[in-house]
Amino acid sequence: MPTIAQIAAQVRHLITEVQAEEVDEARRTPDAPRIVDVREQNEWDAGHIPGAELIPLGTVAQVAAERLPKKDERIVLHCAAGVRSAVATYQLQQLGYTNVSSMAGGFSAWRELGLPIEAPLTGAQLERYSRHLLIPEVGIGGQQTLLRSKVLMVGAGGLGSPAAYYLAAAGVGTLGIVDSDVVDATNLQRQILHSSERIGEPKVESAKRTLEALNPDVRIVGYRERLEASNIDRIIADYDVIVDGADNFPTRYLLNDASVKWRKPVVHGSIYRFEGQVTVFKPFEGPCYRCLFHEPPPPELAPSCAEAGVLGVLPGVIGTIQANEAIKLLLGIGEPLIGRYLLFDALDATFREVKLRRDPKCPVCGENPTITEYIDYEGFCASPADWRAQHEPSVATPAD
Repeated sequence: MPTIAQIAAQVRHLITEVQAEEVDEARRTPDAPRIVDVREQNEWDAGHIPGAELIPLGTVAQVAAERLPKKDERIVLHCAAGVRSAVATYQLQQLGYTNVSSMAGGFSAWRELGLPIEAPLTGAQLERYSRHLLIPEVGIGGQQTLLRSKVLMVGAGGLGSPAAYYLAAAGVGTLGIVDSDVVDATNLQRQILHSSERIGEPKVESAKRTLEALNPDVRIVGYRERLEASNIDRIIADYDVIVDGADNFPTRYLLNDASVKWRKPVVHGSIYRFEGQVTVFKPFEGPCYRCLFHEPPPPELAPSCAEAGVLGVLPGVIGTIQANEAIKLLLGIGEPLIGRYLLFDALDATFREVKLRRDPKCPVCGENPTITEYIDYEGFCASPADWRAQHEPSVATPAD
């Protein structure tokens, strides 16, 4: 069986060839030709002529009627060096196309002349995200979306560390990290984001240094401050998705109320000994945190990890699931955990799922919200009953 090069040599005298300079001049005119690239997807991704369209050689004959319906239209085909495009030009001529030509020298000639090239990703990015680019649900477009995306990490500890690491590796362009703590020698995830040689360094600085070294495409924005009502609007306004790795109830309730206000999806995660939970709170498409927990449990029923302990690998499991959910939300793929509460038992190595529904009486996202502005979250979480007695009448009237 003859090779593509041998076929091209046989048909070259039967087709018309044009030079790259001619094509460049022609594409700038009102009656510009239709430029068709007959290379493969990976070649196209590495760079292509602006305004060209991709129809790989192996599909030209099959899709010509649909993709190129006008047989008298001026069409210029090109490949890498002019071999495949010569064959494609001959194929189209045999199908009745009357004004089709091949660009001599192909894309190599175009590049050597320094003519304009579009490359959605750099060579380094094509290599770095090569596995993503092979997935139809991601591809070049999805990877570009990730590179433009912004995710806010609340907390850089057990949950935030693995989540941030994998989001950075995936190419999420901007990662904001809110954490007022410093690196602690007992931090379960310090090996992921925080160098044990720099104990006492602010976590946000440690994370910035580590993540930017991991992936230079990612910009890290550090907020070395506690998330409070006075700063939350400023911090979350520009982000697409929030990953909740908070370890205290005041921050969780504040984050929930702000996410409803700004309509920002929150990927929530929590851990306790051998158990982990993940869900997605997407305002008005599913329940919010207050739909599930109108008020926090008594402290004796909800001890922290420092008080009750946690299996060392558990934060990694839950944090990476949170990263997965964030990526799904950013790309608009799959079925995010909206209205679904995923529970993981590390002892049994089992997952189970609980369906969740919005509470029409929710004080924040319900039909008649009673909390319409930020409240005293420390006071509310310390004693919900006392807070209700003092403040409920004043917040019962919806804001104008």
